[in-house]
Amino acid sequence: MSAAELEAARRERQFVDTNVLVYAHDGSAGEKRDRAASLLADLWGTRAGCLSLQVLQEFFVTVTRETRRLLSSADATARLVWYAEWIVHEPTRQDLISAVALHHSLRVSFWDAMILQSARQLGCAVLWTEDLSHGQLYGGVTARNPFLA
Repeated sequence: MSAAELEAARRERQFVDTNVLVYAHDGSAGEKRDRAASLLADLWGTRAGCLSLQVLQEFFVTVTRETRRLLSSADATARLVWYAEWIVHEPTRQDLISAVALHHSLRVSFWDAMILQSARQLGCAVLWTEDLSHGQLYGGVTARNPFLA
């Protein structure tokens, strides 16, 4: 993370996508693991980190998946409890409808639209993800890829 991005993290809420959480717990991910873990530590320290129930659910499924098991179910549950201390968006029916509109207008996947809608609802200016174009503005939220140099 650049100095400017770190300073921004100290000033505003920032949303974290599932892939960043997963990389932070993937011992085989090398530099991606280090960058993800550093970003999460920074966001924890500044209390700027935001998530949604969707992200927490995807995280649990991904890290406990039989084919890739990064964490035991107990360890993944402990992490969920820890991350639930962050600011967590609980999508409503209206968020679902708004995400469908974003899906169509922004031409992103429905699941990415749900993430963007949650970030918007929490007032996040930044979404940390590798799934969307770095630096692009999506409905008021700027995608940032923490794995780019």
